Amino acid sequence: MFKRAFYAILTLLLAAPALAKVEAVDGYVRLLPLGSPNTAAFMVLKNDGDKAVTLTAVASPDAGRAELHTHLHENGVMKMRQVEGIAIPAKGEVALQPGSFHIMLFEVRALSQDTPFPLTLTLDDGQTISLSLPVKPVEPMKGMQH
Repeated sequence: MFKRAFYAILTLLLAAPALAKVEAVDGYVRLLPLGSPNTAAFMVLKNDGDKAVTLTAVASPDAGRAELHTHLHENGVMKMRQVEGIAIPAKGEVALQPGSFHIMLFEVRALSQDTPFPLTLTLDDGQTISLSLPVKPVEPMKGMQH
């Protein structure tokens, strides 16, 4: 009886789809512009699992609040909008970058290139990813001339 139950459980475990394994790479927080309490975080989220997942929340003890955002083009004007989640495809990735998906950080407390910025990502499957991101100065977007 025990042997049969063991094999039944083993079969279920082997047949179950692999959980998503999401990793954040190349992440950073943009150094605040002078006089601004708001900034953004960027990274690439890679999903090695067989199931798509969604980034649904983000938080930091060093920010008053954090939100998931994207940029939209409406009538020739680029506008930033909050989104409920950012899908990360199975065996794929999504880039959080300037002009696209990103994490907005509001009411940020002291920010320095000398101190990593703590950030926690929450996925719809219950996973949390704790990050310690470097802080980098704003770099001009490629192709932009002033």
